[in-house]
Amino acid sequence: MSDIVCISPVDGREVARKPTASGAEIEGAIASARKAQAEWKRAPVAERARLCSAAVDAMLAMRPEIAPELSWQMGRPIKYAGGELGGFEERARYMIAIAEEALAPLVPAAKDGFKRYVRHDPAGIVLTVAPWNYPYLTAVNTVIPALMAGNAVIFKSAAQTILVGDRFQMAMDRAGLPKGLFRTLALSHDDTLTLIASGNIDQVCFTGSVAAGRAIEGAAAGTFTGIGLELGGKDPAYVRADVDLAHAIENIVDGAYFNSGQCCCGIERVYVHEAVYDKFVDGFTALTRQYVLGDPLDEKTTLGPMAQKRLAATVREHIAEAMHKGAKALIDPKSFPKDAAGSTYLAPQVLVNVDHGMKVMMEETFGPVAGIMKVKNDDEAIRLMNDSPYGLTASLWTRDRDAAERIGMQIETGTVFMNRCDYLDPGLAWTGVKDTGRGATLSKLGYEALTRPKSFHLRDI
Repeated sequence: MSDIVCISPVDGREVARKPTASGAEIEGAIASARKAQAEWKRAPVAERARLCSAAVDAMLAMRPEIAPELSWQMGRPIKYAGGELGGFEERARYMIAIAEEALAPLVPAAKDGFKRYVRHDPAGIVLTVAPWNYPYLTAVNTVIPALMAGNAVIFKSAAQTILVGDRFQMAMDRAGLPKGLFRTLALSHDDTLTLIASGNIDQVCFTGSVAAGRAIEGAAAGTFTGIGLELGGKDPAYVRADVDLAHAIENIVDGAYFNSGQCCCGIERVYVHEAVYDKFVDGFTALTRQYVLGDPLDEKTTLGPMAQKRLAATVREHIAEAMHKGAKALIDPKSFPKDAAGSTYLAPQVLVNVDHGMKVMMEETFGPVAGIMKVKNDDEAIRLMNDSPYGLTASLWTRDRDAAERIGMQIETGTVFMNRCDYLDPGLAWTGVKDTGRGATLSKLGYEALTRPKSFHLRDI
C-alpha cells in the first residue's frame, strides 16, 4: 500500500492524502459488487431511476462544498467551479429519462409461430476511471447509465481530484443504493491495471491520455473485458468568410481558454479564411488580454493555474518550440503578473505564423494557448483539420448550414459543431476516431457498451 496525495496547484499545499486500497479491500469490493448486482439487475428500470435520481439530488446538494474543493484540487476559478454540476445534472437526468426506451427489447418483424426479441442484459461490474480535468462531468457519462442498465460500479478518481470519489460515494449512499453496488476505491495506476488484468471487471470506461489507454488495453488483453476509451484531442476550429465574426471570436476564445485550456474538446488550433483573418486575429487577441490570471478562490479570477507544474511546463515548451521555428506570440506574459516560470500559473497565449511542423499544432498541448493559421478555402481547411493523430471534435463557424454539413462529412472527428464548441449534448453520442479512442458514451448508443445483447428465439409447437 502507498498514499495517493493531491497537491494543490493554487499554492503547493497538500489538499488530501488517501492510502490505496489493499488487495483484500479490492477483493471484498468485487465480491460485494457481484452480490449486489445480482439483485439490482432484477430491479425495474423505474426503481433504478428513482434511486439514481436521488443520487443526483444528493450530489447537487453538495455544490457549496464541491465548488471550492475543486478549485483547491485542480485550480479552476471558483467563479466557474460549481458550474460543472450543471452539466453533470443535464447528462444524468437525460440518461435516466431515456433508459426505459434505450433498454427496451429489440423486436424484429413478427413471424408466425415464433416470439423473437433481443434483451439488453447488464455487462456486470463496470470500472469507471475518471480524469481530473472534469471529474464530475466525465464520470457521469458512464456511472449513471451503468447503474441504470443494471450494473454495479467500481469508481476510481484521479489523484489530482481524489476527493471526487468521496463525493460520489456520499451521493450514492445518501440516495440509498444497495450496499456494495457502487464503491469508490483509492487505486494506484498499477493497482488499476492489476484489477483490469484479473478478469474481475466486465467493462472499463476510461478517460485520460493515449499512453494510459494503451496500458489499459494491454492489461485487458486476453480477458475479453470490454473497453471504452476517450483519450485525447487536438480540436480544430475553422472560421469561414461568411462567419458572424463577433460570435465566433467570443466563443472560440472561451473554447480555447476555459479551464485553462485543460479540456479534451477545447480549441487548440484555429484555421481562418484569409478574407477575415486579420479582423479575427485582432479581435481574438484583444479578448484574450481581458482574462484575469490569479488565485482561483478569488471571484475576480477568470483564468486559474494549471493543475500541475509538469502540465504547465509542457505548454511552455510547446510555445517556446513554436517561437524558435518562427511563430509570433501576440500576448506579452508580463501583462499577466501572476505568470511565473516554473509555476502552475501561465498566461494565455495567441500564436500566429504557425504551421504543422510545430508541436503546438500537432501534439496535445492541453493548456491556454491557441495557434491561428490563415487558409485560402474550405479544401485547405479540411486538409489541415484532418492532419492530426486525433479526432474528437471540430467546430465550423459559418452562416451556411449546408456548407457545414458538406465540410463535416469530410472531417475525421467524432463530433462536428457549427457555431459552437466545447460542449457535450447528452442526446448525441460522445465518441472519437484515431488516437482519440474507441467506444461511445451518452445518447441511446451510450447504453450499448454497458450492456450485452441476449437473443430469445422461441418457437411454438
